Amino acid sequence: MALNLHSPLKLISLICFFFPAISPVMSLNYPAVFNFGDSNSDTGGIVAGKAFPLIPPNGETYFLKPSGRLCDGRLIIDFLMEAWELPYLNPYLDSVGSPSFETGCNFATGGSTISPANAASVSPFSFNLQLTQFFRFKKKSLELLKDHEELQNYLPAEDYFKQGLYMFDIGQNDLDGAFYSLKSEEKVLALIPKLLSALKYGMKKLYDSGARNFWIHNTGPLGCLPRIIASFGKNPSDLDEFGCVISHNRAANVFNKKLHDEVCVNFMTQQLPEANCTYVDIYSIKLDLISNYSEYGFQQPLAACCGYGGAPLNYDTMIPCGVTKDLNGTKVTASACENTAEYINWDGNHYTEAANRFVADSILTGNYSDSPHLRIDTSYFT
Repeated sequence: MALNLHSPLKLISLICFFFPAISPVMSLNYPAVFNFGDSNSDTGGIVAGKAFPLIPPNGETYFLKPSGRLCDGRLIIDFLMEAWELPYLNPYLDSVGSPSFETGCNFATGGSTISPANAASVSPFSFNLQLTQFFRFKKKSLELLKDHEELQNYLPAEDYFKQGLYMFDIGQNDLDGAFYSLKSEEKVLALIPKLLSALKYGMKKLYDSGARNFWIHNTGPLGCLPRIIASFGKNPSDLDEFGCVISHNRAANVFNKKLHDEVCVNFMTQQLPEANCTYVDIYSIKLDLISNYSEYGFQQPLAACCGYGGAPLNYDTMIPCGVTKDLNGTKVTASACENTAEYINWDGNHYTEAANRFVADSILTGNYSDSPHLRIDTSYFT
């Protein structure tokens, strides 16, 4: 499903800059990217911030070791950075190894929510805290650059903050957690306006500080995750024709429509008049992949590659990816499948590198954003 938004030239300009053979006249360079989100775009924040024990086989496909990503390799944001010829984003919280933030910074952390974190939250680094981290990062960077010119290769220049791209991929954990705590789909849907108000508040703060370029991912088909199916899909009547939990996908669709209409169109048009908003329909890309998996070269649409329990989901909530536990007197391990490229889901909650590559390539065609007519040869970035 292609979407028609109010800033159709934004993505065209972005892609044409990096692929000048298409149209060298229309060029626009984002010198830096600042990302806010959860594990879908976390490149190491939760590992650095909470010493989360990320173990093999995470990272085995590309980095050959755990890389801070809940995946066997690269995430969607990694493939986008490659396509835009920018370095991978380093997590704000990672102080080990002297990471460079010259071309941006990643504030995303696994488990994060739009709603403020509480004592029961998986991650304390909710959206409001990520914003606070960004403003501290910006203030400190400009102060340091003023007195230490030699740091210009490690920190973004002032213009980078103005011309940079501000990316958002968050909200999935709010819906996910609400189904466990609120129990009722109706109550989950009633939570959505509050989530969007918090997003708008944060984006307004960024806009007031000079941000103009916004890139928003909607949330994927939550009901197609093996963990969700295992917990909420025990009754066949609760599943759709693809085997996904209907209630969770319905909530994701409501959230996405309101995110598009109320945030990226109405709010930005009326209150952030100079903002450029690119809204990306991640939901449709992922649902297309799951529902037509064999056409795209995959063999397993829903089962976890790294898990335990066998068909149909290969997922056991008590035995996370890579972990060995005693189960009824027998030691069992949630190990990885032989060929990760055959699987869409990695660990019951996250996607494989192969699936992430598919999503990123789909994004870069322009078919799932505000430029549905744009076509790009994805061999440029594969």
